[in-house]
Amino acid sequence: MTAAVLLPVGATFRAVAMTVVPETAALEPKEWEVLERGVEAALSQRPETMRRQLVLFLRVIEYLPLLSHRGRFSRLDLAARLAICRRLERSPRLLIRRGLWGLRTLIFMGYYGQPAVQGRLGYRAHPDGWSARRRGGEEAASDGAVPTDL
Repeated sequence: MTAAVLLPVGATFRAVAMTVVPETAALEPKEWEVLERGVEAALSQRPETMRRQLVLFLRVIEYLPLLSHRGRFSRLDLAARLAICRRLERSPRLLIRRGLWGLRTLIFMGYYGQPAVQGRLGYRAHPDGWSARRRGGEEAASDGAVPTDL
């Protein structure tokens, strides 16, 4: 397996994650480990150049606020981090917008892909569809209707 991509930019990655998905601020160290391991696994499937670009993008995010907020991204409060992310997502440069979109996608995957998080949310989707939802007398809709207990 490749070296840990997030290791040199871990604080920035976590700060972006807490900005994009505020619930991550309450994660325990083990849950952060699961999230980051999932992101690392996804990144291991990508070309080395893309992994380097992600690290560079996270470094840019970390130091960009020095100009406007007189502090590094990972040390700013949530409101300031959110303002910076909103500015990046409206950047006139497509590459910046795509970079933020891709980073957010990785964070969503790492957080919402965890079975424990899915359980807390009540997420019950299954690759086998509605028929896999039969539990304790609960029957899947045989006529294709969407159950009302979602």
